[in-house]
Amino acid sequence: MKIVIVGGGAGGLELATTLGHNLGKKGKADIVLIDRNQTHIWKPLLHEVASGSLDADIDAVGYRAHAYKNHFEFKLGTLGGVDRARKVVLLDAFVDEEGEEILPQREESYDYLVLAIGSVSNDFGVEGVAQHCTFLDSPAQARRFHQRLVDRFIRLNRDLADGQSDRKLRVAIIGAGATGVELSAELYKAQEWFTSYGLREITPEHLEVSLIEAGPRLLPALNDRISSGAHEELVKLGVNVRVNTAIVSARPRSLVTKEGEEIPTDLMVWAAGVKAPEFLTHIDGLETNRANQIVVEPTLQAKGDPSIFVLGDCAGCPITGPDGQQKWVPPRAQSAHQMASSVGRNLCLLLREKTLQEFQYKDLGSLVSLSQYTAFGRLMGGLARGGLSLEGKVARMAYVSLYRMHQVAIYGWTRTAVVALADKINHFIRPRFKLH
Repeated sequence: MKIVIVGGGAGGLELATTLGHNLGKKGKADIVLIDRNQTHIWKPLLHEVASGSLDADIDAVGYRAHAYKNHFEFKLGTLGGVDRARKVVLLDAFVDEEGEEILPQREESYDYLVLAIGSVSNDFGVEGVAQHCTFLDSPAQARRFHQRLVDRFIRLNRDLADGQSDRKLRVAIIGAGATGVELSAELYKAQEWFTSYGLREITPEHLEVSLIEAGPRLLPALNDRISSGAHEELVKLGVNVRVNTAIVSARPRSLVTKEGEEIPTDLMVWAAGVKAPEFLTHIDGLETNRANQIVVEPTLQAKGDPSIFVLGDCAGCPITGPDGQQKWVPPRAQSAHQMASSVGRNLCLLLREKTLQEFQYKDLGSLVSLSQYTAFGRLMGGLARGGLSLEGKVARMAYVSLYRMHQVAIYGWTRTAVVALADKINHFIRPRFKLH
């Protein structure tokens, strides 16, 4: 049996690792992971890559080495389509930054296919967003934003040293979900480190971060108490929090609100929502929803094709909410982790010709970290009611533990403990912030 997994994000990489140990190592199946990148970074940490708090070159997982150690095969490629009749995935030609072809168009056959390709930012068709705003969908985008941030801080320090005391670095973040809120705080921590590492002309007053939300409050997926706490802390840091503010267009150096106000800005980040990639809607015979997600059966098999499983942000999995209303499993890291575990079990059951199990989503709560300043969250029992509310250092520790659990899923407990120890050592011997 040959199992092809397309997408090496949190869910795809965890699944490939699990199947590699359970099936690949024992020669029961060939496991192939396909991704367009050479390395993996946990997507919830991309805002830290963007600010410089996390060095992606150190924390990234190399797919090829990881595949070798965990009994699966890695192939570089970008999904171009799926021929369900022939049971092959179509891979586009792979080219470098200069446009030179590295790999030609190819086909990869499968017995079972797992689509775990994640999501992309949803600009909702707002004029100019695609051209002028930065998205944080990939490590490459996060790195580009970080380089632009570094360049502008250096330029700002030069201008201030030359006597231009009115100069500021203006950053606008559209969307006050977890990414927008966390990035806002990280930028102020970045300013502190830039000042510590030699750009001494810059003070907090020279950084102007605007967090813009179309809805009435921050963190709409969380309860009012957590939303209010995060709002208060961001204001203390200096963030200009603007709720009930809809952006209708983006220009090279400004944003325009629904009321016609123009907000000047040097850097713009769009974090207002996500959707599955558009090309999923063009796979013949597979049903998709309004967010371009492939609609799945309770077993996470695509409706209309039991040989295709779908997990993570690109899976449209209906569930019944606490209020009895039908909704979709939210596109979050914990969803991808739970789906990867479910698909792994079902693929093993298929091999043994056993009845497949239905996926049961468990909302374990949510945590939001405001850099090293503080954190907020609710664990167990869902986001809207019940559970345990956390804040401060305890919430920050819980937030860090989420990443450690992802590492456990791909490394195991022993190696994760070693990695955690190495992180502690690097805390003392390496710069605390990426400056290049």
